[in-house]
Amino acid sequence: MISHSYSLILLGVMFAPKRAALSLPKNAIFRTRSQFIQSTASAVFFSDIARIVSGDQSSVACAEDSVGKDLTRNTPRYVESEVQMKYGNDAKGNPRTRGVLVRRFTGDSTPYSFPPPRPISLMKEWPETPPFSKKDFFRADEGDDENFYNLPRLVYHIDEPAVASLTQYYRANVSPGSNILDICSSWVSHYPVEFPKMMKRISGTGMNALELLANDQLTDYEARNLNVNPTLPYDDNSFDVVTCVVSIDYLIHPIDVLKEVRRVLRPGGKVIISQSNRCFPSKAIAMWLNM
Repeated sequence: MISHSYSLILLGVMFAPKRAALSLPKNAIFRTRSQFIQSTASAVFFSDIARIVSGDQSSVACAEDSVGKDLTRNTPRYVESEVQMKYGNDAKGNPRTRGVLVRRFTGDSTPYSFPPPRPISLMKEWPETPPFSKKDFFRADEGDDENFYNLPRLVYHIDEPAVASLTQYYRANVSPGSNILDICSSWVSHYPVEFPKMMKRISGTGMNALELLANDQLTDYEARNLNVNPTLPYDDNSFDVVTCVVSIDYLIHPIDVLKEVRRVLRPGGKVIISQSNRCFPSKAIAMWLNM
């Protein structure tokens, strides 16, 4: 039997020292299939927008209203939405559409249980000069990352148990009222369903603007290729928590990016980095693949 489960490593770091782009509407908005293809390539249909039709809004509302109760029991296991996609016009110019069902894991109401994370010391003393060479950041595919991530991938890169463990970790370690930044984000951030109501701000930056637009947990976002521009478009001391999910192994300037993370974090803030043993090997850096 082949197992499809993947291990997940959580790394939380406290930092002692220290613009929102488009604002998402409360009801998530999703672009059409023609836009998925055309707007990222030639922006032909960039002005058309299709609205997500929720598959179970009452369950979501119930979950959001149960803050302070046993969320792991009262939240639905999945949230399903129908994405209405326009994929062209017929001979008379009438739009042709098709619905696609998208399922999001909430991380709750699962049969999985997880022991508390065990602290592990990775290094006692960090050297003044980083002990890395240029070859450590080599990738088999050095092509343009924006071409690789051109089309949105509305899929999960870790399995449901890994999502659930991460969601529960966030619930236990991120205080209500926090300002959160999710770097290398996508159409999902794996936060608990109550976070959009409990947090002051949830910002995201990632490679694909359309995936970020589909992420209904973000209050604002800005698409950015951190391998080309390893800076974060936010003011100093803007966030209490920065998260990065199964993505740091794709960064060719991780030290520069983490310096930016430290800059945008407030004193006493934390960065939570989660990592899986699954990846796109052609885009992951050599240092990670050779571990």
